Amino acid sequence: MIVKQTGLIVALLAVLVYGCSTKDKYIDEPGNLVPKTADEDPGIPSIRVNGSLLHSEAFGPENAPLVVAIHGGPGGDYRYLLNCKDLAGQGYRVAFYDQRGSGLSQRFPRRSFISLGEAAVDLMYDELGAVIAHYKKSPRQKVILLGHSWGGMLASGYAGRNPELVDGLIVCEPGGLKWADVADYVKRSRSFNIWGEALNNVTYLDQFITSKEDQHAILDYKMAMLSSRNEITGEADFDPSFSWRDGAVISEALYEAGDKYKTDFSKGINRFNKPVLFFYSERNKAYPDSWAARITTAYNTVEKIKIAGVGHDGIITNKSAWQQITLPAILNYLKKF
Repeated sequence: MIVKQTGLIVALLAVLVYGCSTKDKYIDEPGNLVPKTADEDPGIPSIRVNGSLLHSEAFGPENAPLVVAIHGGPGGDYRYLLNCKDLAGQGYRVAFYDQRGSGLSQRFPRRSFISLGEAAVDLMYDELGAVIAHYKKSPRQKVILLGHSWGGMLASGYAGRNPELVDGLIVCEPGGLKWADVADYVKRSRSFNIWGEALNNVTYLDQFITSKEDQHAILDYKMAMLSSRNEITGEADFDPSFSWRDGAVISEALYEAGDKYKTDFSKGINRFNKPVLFFYSERNKAYPDSWAARITTAYNTVEKIKIAGVGHDGIITNKSAWQQITLPAILNYLKKF
């Protein structure tokens, strides 16, 4: 999961007041409650792949080794990963994208995911493959996947299914790879206190904002309320403004599919024989050394690095940790390619 803003009730009340005083302003219209998506705002940098308009951009030399940054969630966005732009200054091509239904990318009805059944996650693999194909300029260009949280799960699953297409794999605190581990981690890391501020805020807001299926703006806003500061994982410790917009529908749909079909993100990873760079954080109480050891048993060759003093997102978002530990380790790893 990624960092969210707190104190959103104040913003909501401002929107409500404004909406009441201006006849043609409604909270469920594009841009009034949450930022517009790429299909609503042509000024947002985007690419069209697999029938979806994705918020996406890339930095650095086009023919250099390609690092694809994959955000968490499901339903997050790549804003909090933008420290990875530093890799472009070191001579690498770095591509970012918001996954379909996430961040500032195009939204789709819930049934478009649920109707696929077990193949709902395959849609995300296909999309990642299409993003790689879009930015890859030559057959010899190296491809390195850098995934955080859910992005680490997606990157691992893609590498396991396509080991010949991936030259390097960097993962930061994937909750789990086998579904039993995913479900266990989610349970331990998202234990809401029923009297907690975030849950109380959402309950209170339901008096003013109700939503039906596929009312994306309202659902995305409410999801942001529930995914604010997390004392268990240490999220939002350093800057609570590292995200653009949640993707509530795809988040719920992918979790439902995973839980129903017991998705295995470790499938085929034993065929991936390149080294894996694995980061985890000291302050994530749901990710002790024993959990990192458990998850990394899926990889053939892995280097584990524990980042002191940060939580789940701080591996990348904390400037000090990024500049002193994470970035140097990544650059050292990339020298192998």
